[in-house]
Parts: sequence; C-alpha cells; structure tokens
Amino acid sequence: MADPRAESEPLLGRARGGSGHDWAAGSAACRGVRGDPGAASPWDLCFDQATVFIEDAIQYRSINHRMDARSMWLYRLYYSNTCQWILSFTIFLILFLAFIETPSSLTSTADVRYRSPPWDPPCGLTESIEGLCLLVFVADVSVKSYLVGWAQFQKNLWLLAYMVVLVVSLMDWIVSLGLVCQEPLRIRRLLRPFFLMQNSSMMKKTLKCIRSSLPEMASVMLLLALHLCVFTMFGMLLFTGEKQDDGQDRERLIYFRNLPEALTSLLVLLTTANNPDVMTPAYSRNRAYAIFFIVFTLIGSLFLMNLLTAIIYNQFRGYLMKSFQTSLFRRRLGARAAYEVLSKTAEGEAHPQRVGVKPQDFLQVLQKVQLDSAHKQAIVEKVCSYGDDLLSADEFQKLFNEFDKRVIKEHPPRPEYGSPFLQSAQFLFSHRYFDYLGNFIALGNLVSVSVFLVMDADVLPEDRDDFVLGILNCVFILYYVLELLLKVFALGLPGYLSYSSNLFDGLLTIVLLVLEISTLAVYRFPHPGWKPEMLGLLSLWDMARLVNMLIVFRFLRIIPSMKLMAVVASTILDLIKNMRAFGGILVVVYYVFAIMGINLFRGVVVAPPGNGSLAPDNSSAPCGSFEQLEYWANNFDDFAAALITLWNVMVVNNWQVFLDAYRRYSGPWSKIYFVLWWLVSSVIWVNLFLALILEHFLHKWDRRTHLQSLAGDQETSYQMSVELLFRDVLEEPTEEELVEKLSHHPHLQLCR
Repeated sequence: MADPRAESEPLLGRARGGSGHDWAAGSAACRGVRGDPGAASPWDLCFDQATVFIEDAIQYRSINHRMDARSMWLYRLYYSNTCQWILSFTIFLILFLAFIETPSSLTSTADVRYRSPPWDPPCGLTESIEGLCLLVFVADVSVKSYLVGWAQFQKNLWLLAYMVVLVVSLMDWIVSLGLVCQEPLRIRRLLRPFFLMQNSSMMKKTLKCIRSSLPEMASVMLLLALHLCVFTMFGMLLFTGEKQDDGQDRERLIYFRNLPEALTSLLVLLTTANNPDVMTPAYSRNRAYAIFFIVFTLIGSLFLMNLLTAIIYNQFRGYLMKSFQTSLFRRRLGARAAYEVLSKTAEGEAHPQRVGVKPQDFLQVLQKVQLDSAHKQAIVEKVCSYGDDLLSADEFQKLFNEFDKRVIKEHPPRPEYGSPFLQSAQFLFSHRYFDYLGNFIALGNLVSVSVFLVMDADVLPEDRDDFVLGILNCVFILYYVLELLLKVFALGLPGYLSYSSNLFDGLLTIVLLVLEISTLAVYRFPHPGWKPEMLGLLSLWDMARLVNMLIVFRFLRIIPSMKLMAVVASTILDLIKNMRAFGGILVVVYYVFAIMGINLFRGVVVAPPGNGSLAPDNSSAPCGSFEQLEYWANNFDDFAAALITLWNVMVVNNWQVFLDAYRRYSGPWSKIYFVLWWLVSSVIWVNLFLALILEHFLHKWDRRTHLQSLAGDQETSYQMSVELLFRDVLEEPTEEELVEKLSHHPHLQLCR
C-alpha cells in the first residue's frame, strides 16, 4: 500500500522525504521556477506564487503560465479589476461603433418613407476610436502570449486566431484610411465579434459543445431536407396537373408556381407561419387536399423538429455538469499548487515527517489575494478552527469551499427603546404580518386602478372624471408614506435600508409622493369634475398612475414562501446568471448576420412613390404583402434596423412576407440568407436555450428538498451558489490526476 503521508507530501522543488528544515524546503520549492531572474527573499516569491495560484483557483483559471516574479506582477496586473474593465469596455466600444459609423443608426425611425437623412460621421472619427481599440487588443494578445510562453502559444488555437484576426483587421483599417473611408466592404466589421468570444471561456465551451453536436444535428437536417424535397415533388404533381379546377389553379399560382416557390411555401409551413393560408385555396375546393398538408406538418413540425430538439438536449444534457467538472478540477489544481509552494516539513519528535502548510503562512498569503473582506473573514475563521497544526492537503482543499459560498449580509441591530409601549409598537411594525397588510393594501391599489381603467375605456378623455380615483390615489400614497416611517421606526434607518425589498418600496414611495405633491400643486386637490390637463407627452397625473402600477413588484416577496414557485424563480435567477455565454453567442450571431445583411440588402427597400407626411395608399398592394402590411421599417439600411429585422424573422411570425419581399427587391438568392438565419437562430439557438432551461429546472427540481432545507435553516450564514449546489454530484479529481497535471506544468520544475 502507498504511504498515506505521500498525499500531503509537496511536489515542487523538493526531493522525496523533504529536508527537514522549514525555510530550506520552502525556498527549494520556490527555486523551481524556470527562468526566474531572482527574488529578494525566497519566501516572498513563495507567497507571491501561492497568491497567484489561489486567485487562479478562485476564478477557475488555468495555472499554466509563467511563475517568475516579474511575470506574476504582470499577470496580477492583467487580471486586476481595472485592466479587465478596460478590456471589457474596449470590446463594448468596438461593437457599439456599428451604430454610429456609416450607415449610421442615429435617426428617429427606420421607416424608409419617413426617415430623415442619417448623420454620417466624418472620415477618421470612428476610425480613430477603432484604431485605439485595436491597439488595446494588440496589447492584450501580447501580454497573453508572453504569460503562457511561446510553446503554449503555438498550441493555443484561440491565441493564434486572435493574432490572425488582429492582423487582418489592422490591414483593413489601413486600407480604409487610404481610400478615405470610401471602400465598399469592411471585412473587419465581420471579425469584431471574435474579440467578444475569445475573452469568454464559457463562450468557448459553448461553441465546442455546438461543434460536437453538429454531426447529430446534420443527420436530422438531412432528413428534413429529404422530407421537404419529397413533399415538394408531390405538391408540384398534385397541383400542376392538366385538369385543374379553380382551387387547384389558385394553389398553383400562389404557392406552387415553380419549384423554388413550392419549396419555400413548404419550408414556411414547417414553421406553421403560413398555416392555414397555404392550404385554404385547395381545401376550399376539396376536403381531401387537407390530408397532404396535415401529413406534411405531422412529420415535419411535430416529429422531425421535435426530434432535433431532443438531439440537441441530449448533447447538452450534461453541458452544465461538464463545465462545473472542469471548473472543479481547475479549482483543485490551483489549490494543490498553492499547497505545494507553501508546504513545509514539521519539526519535532511527534510527527517528524509530517508535511503541511502553516496557518500563519496561509493567512499572510490570504491578505494579498484579491477577495472581498466578507469571504476573507469566513476563511480566517475556518483556518482558526483547525488550530495551530500544519494544514494537510485535504484540509487545505476544504478551505476553498468557502469561496463558493455567497455571504448573506447580517442586518444591523434594531434600535432599542426603553418604553414598553414603543417596544410593543416596534414588535408590531417589524412583524411579517405588517408586510402582509402592506401587500393587501397594494392589491387594493392595483384593483382600483384596473377597475377605473376598464370603466374609462369607452369614455372620451375630455369627458372623464378622475375625482374618485384621485382621492383613492392620495389615500394609498399616504399609507405608503406611513408604512415607510413606521418601518424606519421599527428597524432603524440602517436596518430598513439593509433589505432590498424596503429599498424598492421606499424609492417607489418617494417618487409617488413627489409626483402627488406636484400634481396637487399644479391641478389643486381633487374635486367633482377634476381632470388634469396634459402638458407635454404625459400629465403629472398620468405619470403618477404609471408609477403606481410598479406596486405590483411588491408581490415578488411572497415567492420564497411558495415552494414550487420558489424552485421556478430560483431557476430563472440561475438562468440569468448562466446566460452570459448563450447570450454572448446570440450577440455574435446577430452581429455577424446584421453586418452581412447590410452589405447584401442595404438600399434595396425603396420608399414607394407619393412619400409625404401621410402614408401612401396601399390599397392596390396584394393582401398580406410587405407593402400592404407596411413593413417598410424592416430593412437593412443601418445596423439597428438590421437587428430588428433579424429579430422579426427569428420569431418566424409572417416571415414568409420577408422572404417574398426581398426576393422581389433583390433576387431569389436572398432566400439563402434568411433560411440560414432561421436555421441558426430559430432552430439551433432556441433549442440550445430550451436545453439549458430543462437542464437547470431538472436539477433544481431533483434537489427541491435540499432547497427547502436551506430555506428552513434560519441559522445558516451562507447562500449556496450553483457550483456548490451541484458539488454533491461532481466527481472529485483524484490525487494522481492532480499530481500528473502538476508534473507537466510548463513553467515549474517538479521533482516527481
């Protein structure tokens, strides 16, 4: 059997068995850095290395980077909040340039009939901003390449692609300046989303999962294509025979005029966007024709499309768990590396060969780690609970579980009153039943507003009498002000502000009070026949009524008391936290397709003749066409308009109108663009989003008893994060796996 002490024996820069001397063993470990120019104190270098490893473990980062003193200083500077904020802002800025640069989106409307000429920035304005952004990215890739080393840089495809994208973007930027911004195509605009992708490890993992799912998705896509082709042929034969009645002829002329039109009609029917329009002409003549369309829809929409959803979900069913498993391994590896550089051999006769980390050394390193004070305090208490003995490898790893816990802030102590009457009042107004009373009053407020909205729906604005509603509104606002004051009395101002629900209620009450006082000052106190006049877009009275409707959010506080709703609500909150990668993928796809759409379809939608202050007569346009529906704002003349157009197509409601219009305006090849967008957005991304929702909800549902126990534990000091909630189903990396991975560290010399 292996010696159990081997698990805690350090690996870095020390021979097996150790030297038996604290300082010597530690300094040997720190001298294992390749290419270290030297440090003033070996233990200072040890502490700096441990600090970097701990920060890597906290942030789930890779530890395969240079570990000499100057590189670690640069590494910590690069991952500081300031540098990361500058990098994130630069990515946002270069993506936002699409709204400003030619063609500019700075117009009040996208409708080609009423849109004024957009503002075109002078040549060199946006190019200067873009040049500064590219310089930041050059510095970013240079620092990353230096920190990982040349050998790792050659193996990192993302860094190589980063370098290629930067070179192409800089060359295209130089060409733009050389042509005085008159170039017909800017290739670098299509490459900008890459800067967003390469800066997110979760987006990279998501893309990897999508790539692994493509073969299975391609098989279903092939079945869909075969399904479409077969039924298109049947449709062409069925509706283009020699003997035709009126119904068949209308079906042929509208939907099956030729092969591309027939294929498009059935493709749209696959999304049910043109159902039952596509079936009506033939069905109105003979019931039997409905069988063709029903069978097509059953096989395509209800079977093959749902089969595609099942395949995507099956591929992504373990997506979160794999991601958390990788994160856990990085956490354990970084912790183990920190343990190695801090570990030393204990002196004394009781345990002459025991190896571990002195609590004092760890606490000294902890002070250098970039971490909030609440977590630091929790870890200090955990370390103190172990006493003065050396921390073993297992105990050292358990300390990192504290980083996964989100500390719940303790509420400030309530004010102390000496009078028994005031103490009773404090107890009464801080009780949860007082909150229930406030919710009941807010419900009455909403009901009263809703009733008067229904009653005044058919009354002309000049004939309305807001006397009763004005009085009720004053009463409700007075209660909200009284509730605020009583809660401040019971909890104290710091205690009142420590509750997020009170912050919302208080802010809403203050806004309502200001609007009500302004309304009374302008329109006087409500009286019979009282009707505030509209001054500008909205009257003060209307603004108060709109703000009053925000009271509905008070009812969100009842969610934790309803177990099933709490599971659903927590799933939604976790989705929001974990949607950054999927949302980033959607931003990338939207950005690329919007730029492509601008290059392909800019200016093809032209304002109809008779353009003026009034909309032109569209009675001559075919019913249901782009012109008759007045879809003129759905174009690709600028970036903002392109985004809205792509959104409308992604929803697939009436998307056949866009297919037909752009076929007529730009050519039949435009269908390839819109069908490709439908596949990427509505088919692939929406199904990925559905898989993510199912994954989250099923894990939450399976652990609802665990959630209930957490909710019922009034003494808990922490709130579990998603990683810690799933920790019980993750597989802990073995000691051999960690040792093997550390032994291949490119910038540390290991002795076993």
